[in-house]
Amino acid sequence: MPVVTVDGARVPYRLEGSGPALVLVHGTGAGSVTWESSLGHFTGRHTVVLPDLSGSDAAEDDGGELTVELLAAQLAAVVEDLGRGPVDVLGYSLGAPVVALLAAEHPELVRRLITLSGWCGPEDPYIQNGLAVWRTMADNPTAFARYAMVAGFGRPYLNSLDREAVEKLATRMQPSANLLRQIDADLKMDIRAALPRIQAKALVIGCTLDALIPVENSRELAARIPHGRFAELESGHVARDERPAELAELVEEFLDEAA
Repeated sequence: MPVVTVDGARVPYRLEGSGPALVLVHGTGAGSVTWESSLGHFTGRHTVVLPDLSGSDAAEDDGGELTVELLAAQLAAVVEDLGRGPVDVLGYSLGAPVVALLAAEHPELVRRLITLSGWCGPEDPYIQNGLAVWRTMADNPTAFARYAMVAGFGRPYLNSLDREAVEKLATRMQPSANLLRQIDADLKMDIRAALPRIQAKALVIGCTLDALIPVENSRELAARIPHGRFAELESGHVARDERPAELAELVEEFLDEAA
């Protein structure tokens, strides 16, 4: 597995599938493994690049503060090491501002930009308080994981699962030092000043049932990107699990049209 080193951090990435490069950037959580449920919808047409940035389980660093600027610098190093730029990039949740900042600061590396369940700054008290409450649950792993589930998944999706599947989801996201670092990065992230510099065509996907990052934030993000287009999925925050086929359809339609 290739690894790039950025300011002492070791950032691995893996490749799946074949075709033009599509970089999938994870959000708050374990890392690139969180794309597994939707990966097969992309590997038939793309060489999917899956980096594990600092805060993920696979990355190695000094455990210090995470910022969206640091993560974007790591992503730039991955794309440069890949040697196939400019590339298409899709960032989910925390990965959304990371890819947006990459596009603003390194236009030569980004062909087309896609964000999913993203936002652009700390001005929404709903998001700030929701994340802050979640972080305070770190000393209660059961509550922390159940909060992550109900904030992350839409009610229709959860109600479609059997009890065993719900209970499995209710234990999936356990508090860890890395996860808390990511939540801290979420809380202070602000890329609003960088967005007008984005030159790439952009698709901004919001989720209408998202209780963690409400869809209005994606609408704002699209409006702030010069060539931004907005689209919706009827899903909770974790659309890559809830609506993987519909997500892939939106992405492929955009990439075909913007070619």
